[in-house]
Amino acid sequence: MDILTVAGVILAGIAILGGNYLEGGHLSSLMLPVAFLIVAGGTLSCILVQTPMDVFMKSIKLAGWVLFPPKLAATEAVEKIINWSNIARKEGLLGLEALAENEPDLFARKGLQLLVDGSEPESIRGIMEVELDTKEHHDTQAAKVWEGMGGYAPTIGIIGAVMGLIHVMQNLSDPSKLGSGIAVAFVATIYGVGLANIFFLPMGNKIKSIIHDQTKFREMIIEGVVAIAEGENPRSIETKLQGFIH
Repeated sequence: MDILTVAGVILAGIAILGGNYLEGGHLSSLMLPVAFLIVAGGTLSCILVQTPMDVFMKSIKLAGWVLFPPKLAATEAVEKIINWSNIARKEGLLGLEALAENEPDLFARKGLQLLVDGSEPESIRGIMEVELDTKEHHDTQAAKVWEGMGGYAPTIGIIGAVMGLIHVMQNLSDPSKLGSGIAVAFVATIYGVGLANIFFLPMGNKIKSIIHDQTKFREMIIEGVVAIAEGENPRSIETKLQGFIH
């Protein structure tokens, strides 16, 4: 679990609710289902209009990365690639066939299979880079769904505020109804800005950061596989790949 994500959300809650309490406010004053319905429902409807179904479903799947980011064992991957290189030098590229069949990483498996098939180094690079670019593009589009929600939420919050003020103006002659309308107006704005800046925008940025790390990791695999295809010395390959490790 990503402890920083949990700590950030908890700290935001303490800061906002604590500040509200210190100013003499009550938690119940921020709990308005009508305001939440306007902001959450409006934001979701906007993003559904903007986003294709496959991208939206992908964004839901990637949301889990915020708490449970995928592990990228770069050091172990370098050791694995060096082992492939040693096997290729001793047994030839066909000696990697058994490893290709059992490789759990689908991207690395594809590279191994291209090696076993005797593909040229530039051909291997071209094929794997196309797959890498395609995956990066699809994942980034999914991350932008959360950024889009972060853009829409404050605007929908303003719409909720205007709706609350309209309610107030319509009931100026009845003071008993003014309080609820004003409350919805301000709380809707809080919900819109809060959801955008505490959840949606940080989620989108964190997912994009993870995608960037995955891309660099797969670029390392490409370089390793191509180096094996070119017959480079395992020690030279290791030196090259160490540059990818932070």
